[in-house]
Amino acid sequence: MKPDDISKLREALALSPDNDYLRLILIQALINHQSYEDALSECLTLLSKNPQHLQGKLHLATCYLGKSETGTAIIILEEIIDTHPSAEVYVLLAKAYLLEKDLLKATGFYQKAKELDSEIQDEQLDRELTLKGMESLPVEDDFAQQVEASIQPKSKDKVTFAEVGGMEKEKEEIRIKIIHPLQHADLYEAYGKKVGGGILLYGPPGCGKTHLAKATAGEIDSEFISVGINDILDMYIGNSERNLHQLFEKARTLSPCVLFFDEVDALGANRSDLRTSAGRNIINQFLSELDGIHGGNDGLLIMGATNAPWHLDPAFRRPGRFDRIIFVSPPDPESRKAITRVCLEKKPVEKVDFDKVAKQMKDFSGADIKAVIDWAVEEKIKEAMKLGSPSPITTQDLLKASKKIKPSTKEWFVTARNYALYANESGIYDEILEYLNIKK
Repeated sequence: MKPDDISKLREALALSPDNDYLRLILIQALINHQSYEDALSECLTLLSKNPQHLQGKLHLATCYLGKSETGTAIIILEEIIDTHPSAEVYVLLAKAYLLEKDLLKATGFYQKAKELDSEIQDEQLDRELTLKGMESLPVEDDFAQQVEASIQPKSKDKVTFAEVGGMEKEKEEIRIKIIHPLQHADLYEAYGKKVGGGILLYGPPGCGKTHLAKATAGEIDSEFISVGINDILDMYIGNSERNLHQLFEKARTLSPCVLFFDEVDALGANRSDLRTSAGRNIINQFLSELDGIHGGNDGLLIMGATNAPWHLDPAFRRPGRFDRIIFVSPPDPESRKAITRVCLEKKPVEKVDFDKVAKQMKDFSGADIKAVIDWAVEEKIKEAMKLGSPSPITTQDLLKASKKIKPSTKEWFVTARNYALYANESGIYDEILEYLNIKK
């Protein structure tokens, strides 16, 4: 429909303002032209007269999606789905959660839409959620190749605890849970204690959880497999569970092996929050693999990292699963100095006062510190281009750069503090309160 046609529709509607059918045509035309603000206004006019108008509510949700206001769209769609479930609503919910980067829910809702209407197809969802090249290879073979490619051999780019600045408390807990049992396997066997288990690393983003997991593999000289939710999820029913099983089976053949799940809360979301059986099936499969139901997990070291442990299903924290939970806090002063030194390696520097720089970067994550170094380097490059010759990075350059970067951990602690104070009956978040110097 051309802009002139939309103008004619507006004129017709002005002559017949109570014509809901005409208004719906106008709303659809505006949505097609991505004029979401105008379409939203028309939707609100329609719903002011009839708040339960189903198509009006669907269009309203579509407008909010178009404006990237996904939270509002989800609220509207979940209200609709309770009374009028349909493939169209599930598709819109899948799109909303895709925008939220919650692939588990997006995949589950798209599966539900296809269960209700096998003919339904959405180009965007097909492109974003069909995560494997299924046209060229069977799912099993394709995923097997992907797992093989993700395995980091123990001899390649080996990182050990010596390369991890600070984090002494975290390292010691990993030694007790993982490294000592492997080094003294006979002693553990004498007491009937299996070698292996699960550790959950949680804390603000950018504080070295992945690096610590990789160093654990290097410390015990084992293979390391790093997995993200994108590697597991598949929009076709049953494939995600099969992928997960295949991944664990491969890790078992490499024992001892560290199997690391990044953003594990996305794959192990609380089942009570999931409205689709597909999402719950994946979580149940994950739990059974952790229990070793389909194969022994002796020598299999499972590590997960999350920024939001409160979103993880409580069943994952039972004994034998992720039963050791480690808080990875922002780096302390010594760690900040170590990270700064590493980031400045092979860069021209002059008399850097690392103590002073580290003190000013309080609450900075490792990623924040890297951002400070990058900013300082960019400024020195600009300066060199003007002067015609490079100059070394100084303490003042780093102090100036650190004022330009805001610590990303503070926002995380605002949320974490609330959970630690008001949803912490088991005491698992006590370390957060200790870090913040808050007494219960």
